[in-house]
Amino acid sequence: MTLKEKILEVMGGPHPAAVATLDGKMPAVRFMVLAGFPDMILVGGTMKSSRKVEQLMKNPETAIAIWSGKEFSDPYVEIRAKGKVHDDILTKKKYWNPMFEQYFKTVDNPDYVVLVFAASEITYHGKNMSSMEVWKK
Repeated sequence: MTLKEKILEVMGGPHPAAVATLDGKMPAVRFMVLAGFPDMILVGGTMKSSRKVEQLMKNPETAIAIWSGKEFSDPYVEIRAKGKVHDDILTKKKYWNPMFEQYFKTVDNPDYVVLVFAASEITYHGKNMSSMEVWKK
């Protein structure tokens, strides 16, 4: 299995992720559901009025961690990425997920925005932390 395949096995599709942005000079971490794609981007929906949107607009550098949470020994990934806020209707429709209805009601909600994180580096930690490999864009 290639490194990219191992990484996508952890981050592909929707997963809870710890997302860190910068609030001034201090890190701010929160959990989000992000969907990972084969081009090594992660996408999630959030409220335009959230602090993370303000923080990403000031500094797009982010750190993201994803772990399956099934077994303590499962692989996990650490991701360095640049985040971008999208509020155009085409992007909102492209990444709309029915699970967003409980938060935003419809794709047309002006407070619904899409965050796209483009990974520049991903560190893969294997099962039982037996290995560590780094993917770089």
